[in-house]
Amino acid sequence: MSGFKMEGFDEFNKKLNNLQQNIENLKGEQEVSFNELFTQDFMKKNSRFKSLEDMFKQSGFVINSQEDFKKIPDEEWGNFITSNTKFKNWEEMYGAAINEWLKIKLGL
Repeated sequence: MSGFKMEGFDEFNKKLNNLQQNIENLKGEQEVSFNELFTQDFMKKNSRFKSLEDMFKQSGFVINSQEDFKKIPDEEWGNFITSNTKFKNWEEMYGAAINEWLKIKLGL
């Protein structure tokens, strides 16, 4: 009876081990800044802005801190996001940014 050789198994196993380690590194609560979530690449792909700072500047709102951001009326911010990004609302944009960040952190 002859055997067979599985090509690429070692590489697959290495990637699986890396993924497992990356998952371990993400366990627990994570504190992630807006700049980490809304990278320039993310903003260029999903909006008409080159960066998060560019979006904040062009929004017409004064956003110099997290407190400033929280003071923006939800409806007005939502309308701005709908008009200037590929997302229907802020929650969708925020969720997409988190998903992108996770993919990067997991090495996917």
